[in-house]
Amino acid sequence: MSEDNNQYYFNFSFFKVDPKWRWMADLAKEESAKEVENVINNSGIMFRSYSNLGLRDDADFLFWFAAKSVEEIQVVIEKLYKTVFGKYIIPSRTYLSCTRPSIYVQEQKAHGFVTGNEPKKHVIVYPFTKTREWYLLPKEKRQEIMDEHIEVSKKYPQVLLNTTYSFGIHDEDFMLAFEVDNIRDFQDLIMDLRETQVSSYVKNDIPMIVCVKKDIVPLISSLG
Repeated sequence: MSEDNNQYYFNFSFFKVDPKWRWMADLAKEESAKEVENVINNSGIMFRSYSNLGLRDDADFLFWFAAKSVEEIQVVIEKLYKTVFGKYIIPSRTYLSCTRPSIYVQEQKAHGFVTGNEPKKHVIVYPFTKTREWYLLPKEKRQEIMDEHIEVSKKYPQVLLNTTYSFGIHDEDFMLAFEVDNIRDFQDLIMDLRETQVSSYVKNDIPMIVCVKKDIVPLISSLG
């Protein structure tokens, strides 16, 4: 593993909005949105916001955080709950993971999120767990299977992958976040990957949550 200074904890926090929020005066909602924006911008940790509005029944929006410690993430979420808007939101799904180098890839690339690059229009987020049989295979066999997987992925350079690890700190093995402008490109990638050997060692890869990039103020304004 590389130096800890290059590693981050990722937190994917999905929320539902209390219907009572929609009854608030528009001016109050606008001021509340700006309050949330200030709290998060002043937190000093990396952040992106996305909308799930109308796309799922278990989440209205995603706040995606990256920080050097889990305590930093807790502090900013604590401050979020203390805002006016924070009184009207309910966590529906929360995932925790951390960055670390892949043992199957020779050329390590920084995660798109932490490089500070402009985010793509969408991110598809999902937990991923492989079977125990996978981990009992010889390292050479796993590398062979992953090489096939990696070659298929290279056909889709427009799809940017953020792979993080949840072993021991959450319920799944990995958290995957695929950034893409055209959602159909991601669908094509997944359909191709279903035909690779590694798919037979997948225990779980749901839910797959499509998220649309939206800044904080317009995101909150869109919630009614």
